[in-house]
Amino acid sequence: MVKLMDDEVFQAFTTYAAVVIVKMLLMAPMTAFYRFSRGAFANEEDVALKSADERKKQLRTHPDVERVRRCHQNDLENIVPFVVIALLYTLTGPSLSNALLHFRVFAGSRIFHTVSYVCSLPQPCRALSWMIGMLSTLSMAYSVLGSVLVL
Repeated sequence: MVKLMDDEVFQAFTTYAAVVIVKMLLMAPMTAFYRFSRGAFANEEDVALKSADERKKQLRTHPDVERVRRCHQNDLENIVPFVVIALLYTLTGPSLSNALLHFRVFAGSRIFHTVSYVCSLPQPCRALSWMIGMLSTLSMAYSVLGSVLVL
C-alpha cells in the first residue's frame, strides 16, 4: 500500500477523487440551505414544531430545492462511476500526463456542471459539461478494457 501511495498517478487520482467527492458531499448542506431559505420541507417531522398553518405552507416542494436535489442526484450518477473507473484506470499504469488530463477534465466538468445547474445557466452549458465529464470517464473505461480485456 505504501508503494501505491508513492505513485504519482495514484496521488493524482486520490487528489481529484477527493475533490469531486467533497463537491458531491457539499450538495447536501446546499440542499438544506435552499430548504430553509425557501421554506420548503419534504417530511412531516421537519415541520412538526410549526403551527398547522405553517406546516401546510412549508410541507411542499420548491423549484430551487428540486434543482439542487437533481444536481446532487446527477453527481451520484456520475462521480461514483468516475471514482471506480478512475481507480481501475490508475491501476493499469497510465502516464501521469494522460491521467491528469482525464482527472482534471472530469473534475472541472463536474464543478462547472454544478454551477450551471444551480445558477440556471442557459443550455447547452449544463449538457456540455455533463457530456465532457462522461466522455472522460468513458475514455478511461475504454483504456481499462483495452488493457485487461480477457474473454
